Amino acid sequence: MTLTLGITNQKGGVAKTTDTINVAGALADSGLDVLAVDMDPQGYLTHRLGFDDAYAADPPSLYDALTEPTEHTVAELVVSHDEYDLLPANVDMFRLEQDLIASGMRPRLRLQTLLDDVDDWDVLVIDAPPSLGPLNDNVVLATDELLVPVEADESSQLALTHLLRQLDTLEANYETTISIRGVMVSNVSYPLDNEQAAAIEWFRDRFADRAPVWVIRNRAAIKRAMQDGQSVFAPAAEETDMSDVFAEIATEVAP
Repeated sequence: MTLTLGITNQKGGVAKTTDTINVAGALADSGLDVLAVDMDPQGYLTHRLGFDDAYAADPPSLYDALTEPTEHTVAELVVSHDEYDLLPANVDMFRLEQDLIASGMRPRLRLQTLLDDVDDWDVLVIDAPPSLGPLNDNVVLATDELLVPVEADESSQLALTHLLRQLDTLEANYETTISIRGVMVSNVSYPLDNEQAAAIEWFRDRFADRAPVWVIRNRAAIKRAMQDGQSVFAPAAEETDMSDVFAEIATEVAP
């Protein structure tokens, strides 16, 4: 069965797209067929992977598929990256957010409907938008498991608390169970200052016995791989010790 993995946090600047690229890269490097899905109207994942033209392309696009999910297939919208496939975002998705807000609760299941019969890939890795709006809800409700990227600071602790409350609301409204498979603390610099050390301890305490918490250090090799439109697992990427962390995450979540 295809595993659907959502990467979500409504707070911006927590390396969500960076983590998406590298988790997808780690899964692909392990031999799995991977499809990355860009659900952010800003299209950062799409742009980072080098598909600017797809972001501005004429219909049909992911916008059309989410508007009428039974009228389109994922396969017709996918583009091929060197490491894995991509379902790109489209600029028209900015209109979709408001359409979904005006349509009530059930449109939060459109992504689930679109992905229901997808079985061409082993894993779908979905990059959610930085908000708690209906597009993020679509991601959460369409996924089997969530990974939550955060930074080691107090604002990420508050954002995580808000996210957990939203997940509780969705579980109650849709009679479902939403599983957080792990937390990724990104952009960590050593030696730790007091705020970073306290935040990492808070995340570990919050998820003790529930899910692993991985620390991803700030590395120039990760940034340079992103600038080249690839993960740290690409053949031409520089070596970095953080590859081991992303590989551990992939092992934890792999089907």
